[in-house]
Amino acid sequence: MSTPDTTRPATLDATGLRELIESGRAPRVLDVRTPAEFETSHIPGSYNVPLDLLKEHRQELRDQVDEDVVLVCRSGARASQAQQALAGVGLPNLTVLDGGIMAWQAANAPITRGVPRWDLERQVRLVAGSIVLVSILASVFVPQLKWVAGAIGAGLTVAAVTNTCAMGMLLGKLPYNRGASRDLDTVMGQLRGSAVERA
Repeated sequence: MSTPDTTRPATLDATGLRELIESGRAPRVLDVRTPAEFETSHIPGSYNVPLDLLKEHRQELRDQVDEDVVLVCRSGARASQAQQALAGVGLPNLTVLDGGIMAWQAANAPITRGVPRWDLERQVRLVAGSIVLVSILASVFVPQLKWVAGAIGAGLTVAAVTNTCAMGMLLGKLPYNRGASRDLDTVMGQLRGSAVERA
């Protein structure tokens, strides 16, 4: 694990996490992707705590999780947001899986697979690109529609600068992305059950 600093969360690469798991010293792995993304593929033994649920109930999670935690998402961006949220309520020993589930799969590490779905970032690219394309083509007939493309470009720029994505959050609420329900009681029950197994 790298040493934490104020600008970048502590990270652990896929090989390091795999070694910890195989040695029997596995940290608690929290996957902050949407339930649908989690159902598509996840690290065996990980727990799905979607980012919006984690942010809303970070204090309750802090009271439930007291060991080393590795946060996982697709590429590391959402896991970094989760790290900031949990660090803000005083949860120590937080690490982000460097490169996320993509790096885990690239390392040929064990993966649990389910029904294939497009990940959220790919959906954002499709929707944003489609809106830009249609608005530019339609601006031939209605010139003001070029500003729709400009607004999408501005939104993507803000998303990159702030490391958040309003379109991604909206798409994450669609039934396609919800998958199995993840409410606080379900998540806390799974975490409590795993704490008993570890004891």
